[in-house]
Amino acid sequence: MSAPRKNNLSGSDMPADGADRPTREEAEAAVRVLLRWAGDDPRREGLLDTPGRVVRAYEEFFAGYTQNPHDILARTFSEVQGYDEMIVLKDIRFESYCEHHMVPIIGRAHVAYLPNKRVVGISKLARLVDAFAKRLQIQEKMTAQIADTLNEVLQPLGVGVILEAAHQCMSTRGVHKAGVSMVTSRMLGSFRDDPSTRREFLAIVGNQNAFSVSNT
Repeated sequence: MSAPRKNNLSGSDMPADGADRPTREEAEAAVRVLLRWAGDDPRREGLLDTPGRVVRAYEEFFAGYTQNPHDILARTFSEVQGYDEMIVLKDIRFESYCEHHMVPIIGRAHVAYLPNKRVVGISKLARLVDAFAKRLQIQEKMTAQIADTLNEVLQPLGVGVILEAAHQCMSTRGVHKAGVSMVTSRMLGSFRDDPSTRREFLAIVGNQNAFSVSNT
């Protein structure tokens, strides 16, 4: 298969062209190979339908490859009666998959922006998180993608994004460290340049004592 092409949307990876994408039958055959590699028999009764189930699950797990994050934020509203304070959607649960081991990353996102005349429906912020989460990811890249896309489309006065997540590549294999969470952030505009704006955001999401962001 050829390397993924870029769509220039915050550096997001898009699937290979349709001509290069394996068929469903080829994908199911690959699952059978993995079952054999694991030491089991894909012909036994309990595994007969597993390849089809896995392929259908992958369609759900990686639905973000079929979504354009810019389109999600395309519809905005300007009739906000002059509202110019911070908008925060916190505790957005997300499920992603580590691109190194293809095991789950389970966490929550806090997304904020300081509007510049335009706002977007709050469900769109959650959908933006999912559009990037439902791809093979590393948390640092996903954090930047969410923040950069929100900044590019809405052109607000500032954007703040914090992701907190548990990585099963650490808890179920390798070092086997359960209960560990990773925190990443990206602050743009006033969230980066104005300490009071950053402190307000951190206070709202409940991280004011546990997390700080450099102003450099």
